Amino acid sequence: MKVGVDSYSYHRLYGEIYPNQVDPGRRWDFAQCIEETVRVGGAGISLETCFMPRFDADYLAELKDALDANSLDRMVAWGHPDGLEGGQQPEAAREMEQHLLTTQAVGGTVMRIVGSSLMFRDDPHGPQIEKLSAILKESVKKAEDLGIRMAIENHIDFTADEILEILDRVDSDFLGVNFDTGNCLRVFEDPVVAARKLASRTYATHVKDIDPSHGSPSDWTFWASAAAGHGIIDMPGVVKALGDGGYDGMLCVEIDFLKDPTGDETEAVEKAVRYLQDLLAAQS
Repeated sequence: MKVGVDSYSYHRLYGEIYPNQVDPGRRWDFAQCIEETVRVGGAGISLETCFMPRFDADYLAELKDALDANSLDRMVAWGHPDGLEGGQQPEAAREMEQHLLTTQAVGGTVMRIVGSSLMFRDDPHGPQIEKLSAILKESVKKAEDLGIRMAIENHIDFTADEILEILDRVDSDFLGVNFDTGNCLRVFEDPVVAARKLASRTYATHVKDIDPSHGSPSDWTFWASAAAGHGIIDMPGVVKALGDGGYDGMLCVEIDFLKDPTGDETEAVEKAVRYLQDLLAAQS
């Protein structure tokens, strides 16, 4: 396994400010997430399409050149914030499939996708699973043609067992999991147990720790994120479970919001990268 960075960590710097956050007062060009990944010592990056300014061949070639020049592993992440909306937006699959080409253009072989989200977690899950499975059963054929593996995230929507049900229904090696450590807690699952269940079918990760705040645990803002190793998740247990299950891809650091609304995500990401690098060294 290698340690990478998900560019969503810097969403405030790309202009997406949550209601419980403050504006940092500055903005980044998209490619600055690549420069920052190099600065903190990351070995790879997940590129969020929601922040990419365009998708023409020239621009994607520029991104690929920057990634190649820094010897970075790379993947593309599609679907923020609600993806296929629990199957209610089958037309969104066309956009998702288009970004298989984006992934190919930047030299990636894995693309994170979103099937549902927090917005739909209280809707009945059975119909969502059925609709999503039908959509993905068709989309995965295009992924296979291009040699791109899609990885569906546990996105504060489904449990590990429900994610496995979707995978079993689609039944393709070109659909696996983007395992998010923090989102397990946000649906009241033990991240180590979930990692054991999903490891063998995991193609990508989001590694965030959790530093609980105040209020109701049913409110996702209760579960503030933290740098890996600096919250309540048994991160050594999670990483060991992933490795024992055969996962050998990136541990992609992600921060979505810190307990301190003025907190510096760049510092949190750097702390997480160093912690995970040390953890991998200790477990090897």
